[in-house]
Amino acid sequence: MQVSEGGFLITKIHHLSSRIFSKKLKEHGIEISPGQGRILFALWRDDGIAIRELVNRTQLGKSTLTEMLDRMEAEGLVERMASTVDKRETLVHLTGKTKKLHEKYLDVSLDMTELFYRGFTEKDIESFEEYLRRLLANLTKFKKT
Repeated sequence: MQVSEGGFLITKIHHLSSRIFSKKLKEHGIEISPGQGRILFALWRDDGIAIRELVNRTQLGKSTLTEMLDRMEAEGLVERMASTVDKRETLVHLTGKTKKLHEKYLDVSLDMTELFYRGFTEKDIESFEEYLRRLLANLTKFKKT
């Protein structure tokens, strides 16, 4: 197998899209980093989840996630609470402030989706996203070994 430029292209796309996404968020009055956006996105889908589950859903390291949650909690974006079921488990919850940001964030996400897939057919998008899921699965399996 020859060396492919896929990883290089993914890295370039990641960096460029992060800069564009951050710019669009600021234009909509949302001052959060892309990493914070990943955390909020996971919580908007399922509020009040355990930190260990948030690590899985965001693919952030536990120490990185903890540092980000510290900042986000100080900014009033999230709050951490002990689980009522298992006191050893800490759950992360959205605040009223972040619940209000959700609609604006979705607007920016739709703008980014349109930008990403400009010129793609529905079939192109389905195939592309399936390939991305397979790449992610390969990397996730490797990480666990």
